[in-house]
Amino acid sequence: MAAGAALALAAAPVLAQAPRAAGEGPARHAPRPTTTAITRDDAMTRVYVLADDSMMGRDAGTRGNVMGTDYIAAEARRIGLRPAGENGTFFQTVPMVRRTVDPQSSLTPRGGNPLKLWEDFAPLPQVEGFFDVAPTLAAQAAPVVYGGRWGDSAALTPEQARGRFVVFSAPMAPNGRPDFRIWMQGPMTRYAGAAGIAIATLDASPPPFVNFLREEQLVLPEEPGQRGGPPAMLVTSIAAERLLGAPLTSLRPGAAAAGGRTVTGGFRPLEQRTAFPARNVVAILPGTDARLRGQYVAIGAHNDHVGIAEHAEDHDSVRVYDRLFRRGGAEEQPRELSAAETAQLRAGIDSLRRIRPARRDSIFNGADDDASGTAAVLEIAQQMAAKPPRRSVLFVWHTAEEKGLFGSQHFTEHPTVPRDSIVAQLNIDMVGRGRADDVERGGGPGYLQLVGSRRLSTQLGDLVEEVNRTGSHGFTFDYSMDADKHEANIYCRSDHYNYARWGIPVTFFTTGGHADYHMVTDEPQYVDFDKLVRVSRFIGSVAEAVANRDARPVVDKPKPDPYGRCKQ
Repeated sequence: MAAGAALALAAAPVLAQAPRAAGEGPARHAPRPTTTAITRDDAMTRVYVLADDSMMGRDAGTRGNVMGTDYIAAEARRIGLRPAGENGTFFQTVPMVRRTVDPQSSLTPRGGNPLKLWEDFAPLPQVEGFFDVAPTLAAQAAPVVYGGRWGDSAALTPEQARGRFVVFSAPMAPNGRPDFRIWMQGPMTRYAGAAGIAIATLDASPPPFVNFLREEQLVLPEEPGQRGGPPAMLVTSIAAERLLGAPLTSLRPGAAAAGGRTVTGGFRPLEQRTAFPARNVVAILPGTDARLRGQYVAIGAHNDHVGIAEHAEDHDSVRVYDRLFRRGGAEEQPRELSAAETAQLRAGIDSLRRIRPARRDSIFNGADDDASGTAAVLEIAQQMAAKPPRRSVLFVWHTAEEKGLFGSQHFTEHPTVPRDSIVAQLNIDMVGRGRADDVERGGGPGYLQLVGSRRLSTQLGDLVEEVNRTGSHGFTFDYSMDADKHEANIYCRSDHYNYARWGIPVTFFTTGGHADYHMVTDEPQYVDFDKLVRVSRFIGSVAEAVANRDARPVVDKPKPDPYGRCKQ
């Protein structure tokens, strides 16, 4: 086959997504009044409102997110739900702060020159599930010891590390090179008693990762009683040897630094409140049974996304590239293309240029992630409000999921209803896709991923299956992402886990990732609204089944440590 023909065939999946050529939705959709039933028009109205450019990516703690939460609260009021936030409102403010590292931070080994921030060392930020670390290092003549290779079984024990500043060699990737992905090698909480830890991977880390370490962070400050890890940093291999006074290859785990060397100094965070409040939206539909009304079935989604990019990109170029070469969107790193792949990319872009002009795009609209889930919860609420079930239903649209599940963390630690009155939580995150061209195996109209449905309650997982079967919903469930030790760790990466960590049975419903995940191309015209309606109706049926049972789902599996590190 000639090269030109092969390129044309390879570009076909992209061309199939061209507007009006094969079903791409409209760029705009005029809002319409919504109805009691869960319908395609209603779902479109809600997603197009929430994912409009005017919402500016709904980043938590920004004006765009306030606009989004104002819309959700207004809809909850119109539907007839009761406010269940703070002070008689629909809102619960989450006390987020913007955190940067004090630029005066430095670290000095005794008898040596200070290490320079961002040049010799980079403090690790607090990122739930990745970096369980303390935000402040204040070392005063802390003894320096060599810990071995990070992640090795022969590395220093927690007791040997207590009170010491521990320097580790970088873990090794399968290709024999230093691996910057230190979060793959086990929790840092293992060394919570150390004065601090340093891992020699800074010079092996790609620039985007180092830039991430330097960026301002939106965080939820820790509260008394929460357990964390030690203050931690990345250092260059040269800085590691300066700290230890010897080449790392010459040392064994537990070896003290040359001459009993110590280290003094550290880093501290600078914090300020966000310019706009980060808000959960919380509402209740009271149940009809006086005996069960004090119990709640919780239904949730997250109201935030990731805001606006620093630099605008050509929308179609991004989308063609990702659909051809980065099917997981932001979950995958971009790569250099061969000459043939570059021609393939150009063919796809040129085909779209014949349909529409170039468009510079910098807004992460988050149509699927998670305007789809937010819309689904509103649709379910409006339908249930017409015929309330026996138990009450608690609707929570969480903020700051994208920053580290902070909205659901704050709500479950400061619930506006008694925490043990919540009998189950149904989490809805990214339910507008799952087509055959989104999912490598099994995608289509009946495709749905379930995560966590039997991790605490076998009954809840069985009930979800029963509702699908007896209600003729026709879904085929994919449980592959729920497998123990799955590398994606999805069970720990959405808001349901903050309920599960308190022993509340959960089910996470999603149609899965795709090429537009966390990209500027996650826009409403690419959402499968028929699929979104089917999923919404099904989850509504599950919620009704739980809410109308005589007994709450039995928790028959071990409950996790609420402050432990989640690992699927």
